[in-house]
Amino acid sequence: MKKLVEYFAVFLAILFLQSCESNLKEVQRIYKTSFVPTGEADSINLRYTDSGRVKSILQSLKMIDYSTAKNPFVEFPKSVLVTLIDANGNKTTVVADKAISYKKTEVIDLIGNVKIQTYDGKVLETNQLYFDQKNEWFFTEEAFTFKDADGSYLQGIGIDFSKDFKIFNMQNNNGEVNNM
Repeated sequence: MKKLVEYFAVFLAILFLQSCESNLKEVQRIYKTSFVPTGEADSINLRYTDSGRVKSILQSLKMIDYSTAKNPFVEFPKSVLVTLIDANGNKTTVVADKAISYKKTEVIDLIGNVKIQTYDGKVLETNQLYFDQKNEWFFTEEAFTFKDADGSYLQGIGIDFSKDFKIFNMQNNNGEVNNM
């Protein structure tokens, strides 16, 4: 009878250990497949400085950080306002309903009512615009309108241009240019 109790105790121990292993595997599976942010912030106001000079200011109602995802990114789901300040103190603003900054590719995806307004009166509007941070280059395949301070305008579908608006490549456009 004593042997039977010992066998039963060993059997229960093995059963208990197997159930723990099963739960551990389940927890590992959930951890691998879950997609949760590593951080969140509300009402952010970030200033990027270089050599003591403010170069840009990022403001958003919410920021969600997914830095541990396979392809890490930071999302700004509730509007974003970026103010770019050049060496002369001139300010250019970029607004969008939403933005996603991809860390590996260094591309920022601006989504919804995107508007860039430069210090000298240039305005570009589109529904989606990408910014390649490495090359300082904007691009979109969406419809756009571009207006200059002198009344010139361009509109069309698909454009890419340099950060300083000096180089433009357009795919399908029309408009009126007043000063060349």
